[in-house]
Amino acid sequence: MKEWNKYLKRELNNIKINFVDFLSKNTTFALAKSLGVIFMHNIHFKMRGRRRQFFFIFVFCLILSGCKKEYSYYRTSGEIFKTYYHIQYKYNRVLDKEIQDCLQKFDLSLNPFNKESIIYKVNNNTPVEVDDWFINVFNKAMEVAEISGGTYDVTCAPFVNLWGFGFQKIDQGTDIQHTIDSLKTFVGYQKVHLEGRKVIKDDPRLELDYASIAKGYACDVIANLLESYGITDYVVEIGGEIHAKGKNPSGRCWRVEISKPVDDESGQINERMEVIELCDKSLATSGNYRNYYIKDGKKYAHTLNALTGYPAESNILSASVVCSDCITADAFATVFMTKDLDDAVALGDKIQGLDYLFIYADEDGNLLEKRSINMDKYVIN
Repeated sequence: MKEWNKYLKRELNNIKINFVDFLSKNTTFALAKSLGVIFMHNIHFKMRGRRRQFFFIFVFCLILSGCKKEYSYYRTSGEIFKTYYHIQYKYNRVLDKEIQDCLQKFDLSLNPFNKESIIYKVNNNTPVEVDDWFINVFNKAMEVAEISGGTYDVTCAPFVNLWGFGFQKIDQGTDIQHTIDSLKTFVGYQKVHLEGRKVIKDDPRLELDYASIAKGYACDVIANLLESYGITDYVVEIGGEIHAKGKNPSGRCWRVEISKPVDDESGQINERMEVIELCDKSLATSGNYRNYYIKDGKKYAHTLNALTGYPAESNILSASVVCSDCITADAFATVFMTKDLDDAVALGDKIQGLDYLFIYADEDGNLLEKRSINMDKYVIN
């Protein structure tokens, strides 16, 4: 055995490879191939029997180790929920197919525009058992609705449709208040619950709208997928909602921008307001400066106050939320847009593990900010 060890050490020294370095630093395929050449040269002339077999196994393992692909940052993008996603991650191969498959399954669960989805069937009273994704979003939505005091409510789909921002149109009629009062009879998060995997409605006309929370949860789902592969450096962005972990290709925390809340129906104006640095956090932003319309000289925005049935009239132009998971950030960014500034600040300060940045305008139209105590650590000045 001692003679074998001396022989092995001598052969490795001949090509100037330190065995420990070889394993720890993942040397290149070419180097491993060189070792293989030495093996082929020596196998027939210097070795016999069992030693030859051991040496072959040893060299083969080294070659496989040398062939291991280096880790790189990969990008993938696409479309879901009528919006776009952009994902970047550090790994040793591309995961486009895995990501796309996951998002397609997610679409079949929570996309209200997809007639094959679970939420579409729930809204249309088609018998269906809901999946874990649906249950997680439902439970979070009920929790946030309670905290909001009812201004946030995923059962307000009829109101969203009434004002032209939903997945179907409702005639407003000649008396809008009368129509809203009629819809209120079956709108309310207290009027729906889960029994196992069945959604139980007090009124079959009740519909769910997860638009304010589904994109954030999709970010969490993809983040979990990436982490299941051992990935620790990534950023997931879906429709402007973001979950980030680890470092970017420059070795720093991920940096994202918060845009100035300038009215822009086209969605093309992206003037930077702030830069936020995220290492292991989620960021969601909600505002009424893109998804809106003007009718008879009045602006109607997509954020609805579920208590009144009308578009929320908040003096907050943009609400950004940072917390550990994107489903929570997404939901509360919408909650804050249903409140005026003072109420939003009072509520935000009560929620542990959540930081906020509200952008509003003074009487002269100047943009101002209100931040939570800990938000400054995320803002890059």
